[in-house]
Amino acid sequence: MKKYDDIVVGSGISGMTMSLILGMNGRKVLLLEKSPHIGGSMARFYKKGIPFDTGFHFTGGLHKGGILYNMLSILGINDLIEPIFLSEDKANIFIFEPENKRYNIPYGIQRIKEKFKGYFPEESAAIDSYFDKVKHVCDQTPSMNPHNLMSLHNHINEDSVTLDEVLNGLTRNPVLKALLSCFAMCYGVRPDEISFANHSRMCIGLYESVARVKGGGAAFVNTFRTKFKDYAVEVSSGKYIAELADVRDNRVGRFILNTGEEVSGDNCIFTIHPKEILKVLPDKYLSRAFINRVSSFESSTGFFSVFAALEQGYEEPDFDANIVTILPDYDINQLLDPAHKGSSALVLIKSIEHAGGKTYKVISTFEPSYLEHVEAWRNTKTGSRPREYQDYKNRKVEITTERIFKAFPQYKGHLKIIDSASVLTFRDYLNNYDGSAYGIKQKMGQYNLVGKLPLRNLYAAGQSSLMPGIIGAMMSSFIVGRSIINEEQYSRFLSQNLCN
Repeated sequence: MKKYDDIVVGSGISGMTMSLILGMNGRKVLLLEKSPHIGGSMARFYKKGIPFDTGFHFTGGLHKGGILYNMLSILGINDLIEPIFLSEDKANIFIFEPENKRYNIPYGIQRIKEKFKGYFPEESAAIDSYFDKVKHVCDQTPSMNPHNLMSLHNHINEDSVTLDEVLNGLTRNPVLKALLSCFAMCYGVRPDEISFANHSRMCIGLYESVARVKGGGAAFVNTFRTKFKDYAVEVSSGKYIAELADVRDNRVGRFILNTGEEVSGDNCIFTIHPKEILKVLPDKYLSRAFINRVSSFESSTGFFSVFAALEQGYEEPDFDANIVTILPDYDINQLLDPAHKGSSALVLIKSIEHAGGKTYKVISTFEPSYLEHVEAWRNTKTGSRPREYQDYKNRKVEITTERIFKAFPQYKGHLKIIDSASVLTFRDYLNNYDGSAYGIKQKMGQYNLVGKLPLRNLYAAGQSSLMPGIIGAMMSSFIVGRSIINEEQYSRFLSQNLCN
């Protein structure tokens, strides 16, 4: 039986980060991944030779001094990740279909404020107040400072009020409220469910800068895989923990894998969905309150996605890599409600990709979707779904294509649909519990699963623990690392590597 210091379950960005942190601190680590390949939703896929990102498309915080920049610096991989910053002037384009009006929103908080005041001069006070509140929240959150990455978010007043309530107190302008709450699409929770504090923590990086990464999410996967070789990090794919054995004094002695292999470790860190963790933990060690808490977690939004590319040779001088959000309504709460029956929000991510000596102008679209929307096929698997499911996907692709052409009529006759994916596609290919894009809903007043679990040498991390997205997932691993590594050593590790 192989012995490790630490076992990490799940090789998404949180699991890879956790493994590298532990390895860099002299620990012997086993990283388990249920899928054939590591990376989770950070991985890329290729269709007709064209690269498409699965779950990672853009991020904030990659500018010098940004939270993601600093976390990558601590891990010693900042120089290996090449950001491609989007156009400062129109990184985000919002199109409201009812009036067919476009709003080009830059990044850089001062630039955003000036642009908003140009669109809504009578709302200057509300705009200043909103961004002052966002900055206040982040200043009051220790973990937003890389020197304090060991700290959990402290509770502040803004944790007790929703984004919706704050916006309603600032302005009655429906367009401004929609624009200020639109980044809810980046964490998949309604403005009337998310606390203003968590909204601020998740959006601050996107207000400061917006970047893609050369090579997409695969650049992170390849970089981590390379760095693992410098440390005692062993990667094992196609494996997961099937049973916990030899539980004594509330500690697990042996971990039995799906292959029948047995391993031991001083600690085990789960970076998978909380409900998947619940399946592994023996009932006799769980309180009814703990079970009810995890069972009550709701799913954040998933997406129906269309992957397309402009035909080779099509020239468009102004094809900018940017993010276009098409909104059929000003009510973001309604657009993120699983029961919503009307036209959905649609996010287009435009990028220029290189593969096989060719350059591709790629357009990937994302429409909020939920398991309820594909309930009829919930119990089917990829490759064995009925014709009705394919008809559903074809209808969705047709509607999406029409909306793209309405926003960009110049693409008609030049856009080639390469593939599409439903919530079920993401669920099955990524071994994702429910196909959601951001794990559990980060609802106001909710007590998430982070840090120590009921058994003393088990821990939880991942995007469902602290905040969704790459930044939140990585932050959770830095915070949980404090519980495993000697605090003095860990403080030294953070400060020394941040300065290098």
